[in-house]
Amino acid sequence: MSESMSCCRCCTSFIFTLGLTSLFLWLSLRPSSPAFYIQNFYAPALNTTTTATATAAATDTNTINTTIAINFKIENTNKDKRIYYDALNITLYYRPNLSFSVGNALVPGFRQGHQKKAFKQATVQPVEINWEEAVKKVSSNGIVGFRVDLATNVRYKIIVWTTERHKVRVHADVMVDKQGKQIEKKRIKLKSAAPDRCCHRSCFSGVLAFFFVLLTVW
Repeated sequence: MSESMSCCRCCTSFIFTLGLTSLFLWLSLRPSSPAFYIQNFYAPALNTTTTATATAAATDTNTINTTIAINFKIENTNKDKRIYYDALNITLYYRPNLSFSVGNALVPGFRQGHQKKAFKQATVQPVEINWEEAVKKVSSNGIVGFRVDLATNVRYKIIVWTTERHKVRVHADVMVDKQGKQIEKKRIKLKSAAPDRCCHRSCFSGVLAFFFVLLTVW
């Protein structure tokens, strides 16, 4: 009887240790999602601080530069995990209508080392903006609004293996002033509508489920 109880304790202790080990491995190996920021947003067509720009916008929008330049900063905060990015798909919206995009841009894919920063630029040529109206709006209200969406897939290299692709969908609102620049003095973080902590929580549940299955079997 005592030998049976002793064996049972050993098995339980082994399973408990195995479960804790699995949990610690998961905590140490799980990757953190990259962080995306807008460093600079510039729409030269909305720069009404120069008389020439304002006059051209009021007369003929074909004579002004209607491209929009967006500079991104991308951070890999993982200490020991490299990230492989597919192409970054940039979609631009002109507020308040967020139902239809006004322009797109594509940034080629790249790879990023652990705890590294990358700087990428996207140039968007909006096709659905009434620039004359936009200039009048920024002249009277002082600001106009845009939304920037970024979509890509990422893979994480953990030790010697690479994970499957994970979708990344983030966005940020940008307010632009009479100089055609973002009014925010600091970088703007692009946020996700579906926080990755949900994924982490499901992974944690999976580890716990595995642990209890082992207990049941034994």
